[in-house]
Amino acid sequence: MGSVTGVTTAATACPKGMTFGPCGGVREDLRCELADHRCTFADLAGPVPWTAREAAPGPSSSVLLAALDRGDAVLSDLTLPSYDPAAVAESVAVMRGACDALLLGEHQNRPDFPPTVLAALVREAGGVPWVTLACRDRNRVVLEQEVAGLGLVGADGVLCVTGDGRAPGVRPGVTQVFDLDGTRLAALAAGRGLAVGVPESPEAAPRQLRPGRLVEKQRAGAQVAVLNHAGSPETVARFVARARELGLTIPVVAGVAVYTDAAGARVLQGFPGLHLDDARVEQVLAAGDVREAGIEAAVEEARSLLAVPGVSGVNLSGRGSSSSELDGAEVKAEIGRRIQEGA
Repeated sequence: MGSVTGVTTAATACPKGMTFGPCGGVREDLRCELADHRCTFADLAGPVPWTAREAAPGPSSSVLLAALDRGDAVLSDLTLPSYDPAAVAESVAVMRGACDALLLGEHQNRPDFPPTVLAALVREAGGVPWVTLACRDRNRVVLEQEVAGLGLVGADGVLCVTGDGRAPGVRPGVTQVFDLDGTRLAALAAGRGLAVGVPESPEAAPRQLRPGRLVEKQRAGAQVAVLNHAGSPETVARFVARARELGLTIPVVAGVAVYTDAAGARVLQGFPGLHLDDARVEQVLAAGDVREAGIEAAVEEARSLLAVPGVSGVNLSGRGSSSSELDGAEVKAEIGRRIQEGA
């Protein structure tokens, strides 16, 4: 299996200390997400290669990986109020059966229970948890503890991310750790026998590095790629085709933008590296029934993405509704059911 200790981790000018950059937060003008300078990795001729041994095959069982083998998997973000076990149970009950697995996010401005605790709560409520594990707020020892704990409580898999930087003014007295980056964390999790997902942003700058960088994450131990939003299915198709040319063999999950009001759409449009179809957004927001229009737009996008060669699943991504987390769960559950009915 890939060894984290087998990777050269010399300090770089990257404020996140990344060895296997660039992160997904690089600005369009190639400025760093956290500092006012050009991204350290922007001018590389190719991605930083994974030099340790390649990982062994993944776990013997995973609900999401099995669904990806079918070619029509539905993964859905599970957006929750912080520190609220009752809300976890309520939202999981709404979404159970409408998707194959639930992706638990991690937000720099909204801390919650530790990932292991959230995974256990989702499992207890009858859901299939895929847990985002970020390097921003945990040193390597704590990451190792969480990885071991996720395996113990029965998480279906872990999405290994470096993590976005904390925005100015958000918990200014709290440090940002970044002992590892997402690629090295993927190797650590794979070494513990977990099903491992990794993100990639097809339209984040520098775009020419993204397909090859995903292949290096595969070599580190990733078993599934979860793509951030791209502006069109054609963009996703070009990205996946190029990654396949470079050696990608793992299944790809494409991001579907879920919004039913202006606030939810603007949140997705505001993330660096994420791209939405702006004309479609304005069309949805101008509709007489914005909720129904947003649901239909997501279903249509999902079906178009599932028709892309190499895409085996979709991720219903976004809050879904700005009125409440439970309403957002109901929106995504309805989208999931419609996708399943049309499969």
